[in-house]
Amino acid sequence: MMYLVLTAMLALQVSSALLEKFQLLNTSMEGSANAANKINQRTVESIRDKVEKSGNRAFEVAIVKQAEDVRKIASGIVSEIDAIKTKLIDEAGGGIDPETGKVKNPNEEDKVAIYMIGPGKNGKAYELKSKLNGFVDQMNKLAGTNFAPLALDGKDDPLAKRDVDQRNKDFAAINFEQTPVPAALAVLSQRQSEIRRLEAEVLDALAAKVGAKDIKFDKILAMISAESKVVVAGTKFKGEMFIAASSSALTPRMSLGGSPVRVQDGKGIIEFTAQGGAYDKDGLATKVLQGVISFPTPSGRDTSISMKYEYKVARPTYQIETGTLPPLYLGCKNVLSVQSAALGALWNPSFGGDGAEFINNGKGKVIIVPNSRNVTLSISNQGNVMGNEPFRVTPVPRPSLEYYINGALADERKGVQASMARNIRVDAVADPSFKAFSPEDASFRVSEMTIRLVRNNRPVGQPVVISGPSGSIAPLASQAQAGDRLFIEVSGVQRKNFKGSVNDAGLPTQLRNIPLN
Repeated sequence: MMYLVLTAMLALQVSSALLEKFQLLNTSMEGSANAANKINQRTVESIRDKVEKSGNRAFEVAIVKQAEDVRKIASGIVSEIDAIKTKLIDEAGGGIDPETGKVKNPNEEDKVAIYMIGPGKNGKAYELKSKLNGFVDQMNKLAGTNFAPLALDGKDDPLAKRDVDQRNKDFAAINFEQTPVPAALAVLSQRQSEIRRLEAEVLDALAAKVGAKDIKFDKILAMISAESKVVVAGTKFKGEMFIAASSSALTPRMSLGGSPVRVQDGKGIIEFTAQGGAYDKDGLATKVLQGVISFPTPSGRDTSISMKYEYKVARPTYQIETGTLPPLYLGCKNVLSVQSAALGALWNPSFGGDGAEFINNGKGKVIIVPNSRNVTLSISNQGNVMGNEPFRVTPVPRPSLEYYINGALADERKGVQASMARNIRVDAVADPSFKAFSPEDASFRVSEMTIRLVRNNRPVGQPVVISGPSGSIAPLASQAQAGDRLFIEVSGVQRKNFKGSVNDAGLPTQLRNIPLN
């Protein structure tokens, strides 16, 4: 029992560590959105300066007004999402711990669902969905683009509609059902980043109309790159200060790890699946990106700048929802639930492995049908292998047999009245614990038995052979006398599994004597 308690405590500690990483992820996403906000403001300023230098022509002044409207609309909805995040932090997360700067109660899920989904689907997420998609419609009208909606229901989401458990859920349920506070904040911060991204694309389109992209390296910035924006009191803040210059008129060539990077509006678009391995004691792996950016100089010759970027990959974790890893029954339906509370709405695992047939049975659930004595379950989430779990496999417990004469349970000590022994039934009874674990695989039946009448250790008449669990033994009863006995030989027992397949149960021949009175 103490071992189980310690195991459960360890699982909670790992979950808490991942929730902390999720808070850091949310902070990083907020930082990215803020950085994009500053860049977008500079784009508007660039448009305004270019228009002024061109003499404030009427059609270009209208473009300045459009750019300012885009900024106002985007900043308005970002502020509304900030208010929602503040509400979640205060009411669901219990506020911010002044010492750590983190949410006090990151594990809370119910209050997140009540506020965002609501008891009658009247939560904040439904209003947010309307505003997010309304924002996209406004951007499409301003720039003549065709941006996809930012808030999709399961039936419209490219990934969710493939999942039988997600396709019928709405935007609110997909993103905020059974979701802890840090995960909910990250979902909202991701939408803010998307808003700033769309805002940037629309502003770039407007800037192109007035030639704002034709400027040189005229924007010089002083910047700080910190190892982390979250610093624990008493520890060192580490970072670098440097200047940066940019020009949207250039289309530089970029590569990462020797492979080309797609460049869009002067920015390299980086997207890849993070690979783990070599984790430290905190479950983090240090990774380094190495890239090169090349661009033409006024002399016509190219200049290349090399860069390195260090980042952390957190070890993915999950929990198999059972006290201990159970043994699996050979050839049977074994159902397991594998969940990751910290990942919340991002958890959508798939299963495979060796030594068994693996059947996905809904989000986080798997049916394992072992075909060997050793099974390894492989767990992946969104294409990332999270771990491999070994299982013990045991044979199906043999059933016990119960003998009935004329419908009454036969007693070997009391015997049966000779003239009444006209019908026999033998029931194959499953082991109680096995039946409770896998009732769909615990269907046994006697397939063949032979009954003989014995008198003074010698058979009387011909034996009766019955194909099945029951039948008539009237020919023996007509010859029976007090003191005789029925000698029963059960030579076949079968089991039907959850798929309906019938196989031999592996029970050796069973012998039983029933005395006759």
